[in-house]
Amino acid sequence: MTYPPPADGPNDPWSQPSTPPVDPTLPTSGQPIGGDPYAPADPYAGMKMEQAAPVADPYAAPGYAPAGYPAAGYPGYGYPPPPRTNGMAIAALVLALVGIGSCITAPIGAILGHVARKQIRETGEGGEGMAKAAIIVGWILTGLLVLAILFYVVLIVIAITTSDSGSGTSYGY
Repeated sequence: MTYPPPADGPNDPWSQPSTPPVDPTLPTSGQPIGGDPYAPADPYAGMKMEQAAPVADPYAAPGYAPAGYPAAGYPGYGYPPPPRTNGMAIAALVLALVGIGSCITAPIGAILGHVARKQIRETGEGGEGMAKAAIIVGWILTGLLVLAILFYVVLIVIAITTSDSGSGTSYGY
């Protein structure tokens, strides 16, 4: 027996093709001839896409944008800019924390925290957490201040009632 077996017809898998295989890198009749056949081709060249607008630098100063960039916001993608922080909330937190040392500004900070929360609910500004922290810290420090004052008042009352004033005891001086 001979190997490969003799060809029996056109559908025989052992028969040899009459033409050589086509090189896929060579241009075909539909492609223009010329240029580098091995140059990288852009696979997206035939597609039409909308041009996306460039994004403004979120770290740039407000209102500043380089040429070709939008002045504010993010056009349709990315994260929106954070809301503006309420100034009253910042002041309330600062006063409440300064109350640790001064004791008098803590209740002022707590009251301003309540006012700031009301403003934040009405305007939608940021700073809700700062206002809440100012309320908590301010009222805790105010409570500790009241307890300290009561403690000193009790000590003074005890000192007065246990003093030896006018008992008639003489030490011989």
